[in-house]
Amino acid sequence: MTAEAQQRPEPEIDEAFDRLVDEGQERLERPMRSLIPTGVLGGIDVGVGVLAYFVVLHETDNKLLASLAFSIGLVALLLARSELFTENFLVPVTAVAAQRDSWWQLIRLWVVTLVTNLAGGALIIWIIVTARPDLKPIARETGEHYAQLSISLRTFLLAVLAGVVITLMTRMQHATESVGVQLVPAILFGALLVGAQLFHCVLDGILMLGAVFSGSDISPGQWGGAVAWAALGNLVGGIGLVTALRLVRAAPRVEQERSEN
Repeated sequence: MTAEAQQRPEPEIDEAFDRLVDEGQERLERPMRSLIPTGVLGGIDVGVGVLAYFVVLHETDNKLLASLAFSIGLVALLLARSELFTENFLVPVTAVAAQRDSWWQLIRLWVVTLVTNLAGGALIIWIIVTARPDLKPIARETGEHYAQLSISLRTFLLAVLAGVVITLMTRMQHATESVGVQLVPAILFGALLVGAQLFHCVLDGILMLGAVFSGSDISPGQWGGAVAWAALGNLVGGIGLVTALRLVRAAPRVEQERSEN
């Protein structure tokens, strides 16, 4: 086998890379009038998953079954084409690596998506605990668990794992154009995210707000510190342990894309 053949990417990697770059460029260049509602809807979709989690846990007292029910939120994200902050690691980072857009556009996308995810989640979780006060004890217990996580190596690694899980889910979904196949990782990784009690900045930020709206005394500083620590770990896991290695695997295609821009 020649050196050129050894460096040539596999056809399926080429196809997945092209999909990632094209969609990443589209996300990065989206105007604010589209970016903001997309992020808000992403938070609402996750909140619907939280509602399913609370209801199933309330009725069955089975956390694994409730975790599976939460996957409704990630299925909604996929089918409604809204976006979660941690879904914007692999796709737009690949577009920036291919020099289709700038790092400034990437930071803009991250900041706006994170803020709007939390805003949409805050709205829906307030509606949930107000409309279903019987769910407040579960909302308070669940949210306080994440608020009480200290800034430590253990909690950072829980956040790293959450970033890995969601970014791997995104990668698997972009490996195919079949919506039916894309639903499988949404269900499996959604259940894993909640069932393993991983530290995800948007999901757990929403859960902590649910505890606040249910009477918990979680302070703004405690909430903000937990969200920021989780976001940092999510970035390290999603970009450092999944996205970077995917880009290394597709290095010849990345170089080709750069030379054309």
